[in-house]
Amino acid sequence: MSEIIKQPEKLTREFFGHNFEWGVASAAYQIEGAYQEDGKGTSIWDKFSNKKGTIYQNQNGNIACDFYHRASEDIGLMQSMNIPNFRFSLAWSRILPNGVGRINSKGVDFYDRLIDNCLEAGIVPWTTLYHWDLPQVLEDKGGWTNRDILPWFQEYTEICAKQFGDRIKHWMVLNEPMVFAGAGYFLGVHAPGRKGIKQFLPAVHHTALCQAEGGRLLKSLLPDAEVGTTFSCSYIEPFRSNERDEKAAAKIDALLNRLFIEPALGLGYPTKEIKTLERLEKYYREGDEDRLIFDFDFIGVQNYTRELVKHAYFVPFVNARLIKAAKRNVKTTLMGWEVYPESIYHMLKKFGSYEGVKKIYITESGVAFEDILKDGSVKDHDRRRYLQDHLEQIAKAQKEGINVQGFFIWTFTDNFEWAEGYYPRFGIVHIDFETQKRTIKDSGIWYKEFLVN
Repeated sequence: MSEIIKQPEKLTREFFGHNFEWGVASAAYQIEGAYQEDGKGTSIWDKFSNKKGTIYQNQNGNIACDFYHRASEDIGLMQSMNIPNFRFSLAWSRILPNGVGRINSKGVDFYDRLIDNCLEAGIVPWTTLYHWDLPQVLEDKGGWTNRDILPWFQEYTEICAKQFGDRIKHWMVLNEPMVFAGAGYFLGVHAPGRKGIKQFLPAVHHTALCQAEGGRLLKSLLPDAEVGTTFSCSYIEPFRSNERDEKAAAKIDALLNRLFIEPALGLGYPTKEIKTLERLEKYYREGDEDRLIFDFDFIGVQNYTRELVKHAYFVPFVNARLIKAAKRNVKTTLMGWEVYPESIYHMLKKFGSYEGVKKIYITESGVAFEDILKDGSVKDHDRRRYLQDHLEQIAKAQKEGINVQGFFIWTFTDNFEWAEGYYPRFGIVHIDFETQKRTIKDSGIWYKEFLVN
């Protein structure tokens, strides 16, 4: 067995166990397009990406992968590649154009068809309720900084559960809350583009409450469903072996990796490491300590890199800064992230050490390198190696007793990659965005073969 782990190219599907789930992942705004069709309302990403200067080369997701019109075709392609599970998100503004109230029947019909297409193809649908695309009408009322987001989110969750719960057995409440709260309500580089600690703190607390409330509501309506939520994470290490850098690394770890999972587990916010988080008490109401807690059936871990952290006296709130991979003479991706497969092993060990974590799925794992379509093929050997190396690390964690039971590649097709636009291609299927032609990359061919061996 040790020989297999040392040689990831020899790892087979069977090594991970018969109950291990394999799939691909996506998000509504990044693939659907049709942003003004069939009664869909405007989302914060519709507005943000159509504002000049917010996205790479002023690109937007108005058409994206045209999945709204090509879903049947893409599900057929997925079936031909032996992919058994498809993770996708529901677009809140496609189902509820005004955020609450009137249901858009055409939006519901689209997801009904998508779910049915998956099931007919023998593909299990896994659904994320919220993958960053809040209806703009709710953002105009304060969005995640407004406590009213709780009843808004509850209404949306209940509608989705009742509309689709007869066929969807795997649910994720939120996708990467730290990213959409941090990038959208503190740094302003993602939708809705707000900045500052006064925006960030209420967004954090209301997001953490919705995370638990969404889980409770799904479980009450669909007691036989598997309910989880997903977290972004990075393996954090001090840049130097000294007390100041080690303390800075602990703060960044608390912010990036612990901020949302620990409240759900009943551990509260990591205020010991980050004193600024004590200000969250301002947004508490009676009973919130208990409302933050929910016993999820699983958590999704989404890890892409590690970060080295250095003490920085003049950086507010955390007194720490990340040392960019480009300055460390290491191999990087098109996102500027270090290629460091061991990171996923460390994060599985970290999340697996929490007493309240029952099961872990890798709900996203993938990479963007420079892909060249030539003579009808994409020889993306670096991506294949990246995936194989990460599977090696997952196998190592599993062998050491971590209950990791699934792996979803990010992503199926190249897509709109948020603020980076269409430049970084994460897909195992190439898309020519002018013609919308799909071409399976070599990594996709490898995954197809891996899934039957």
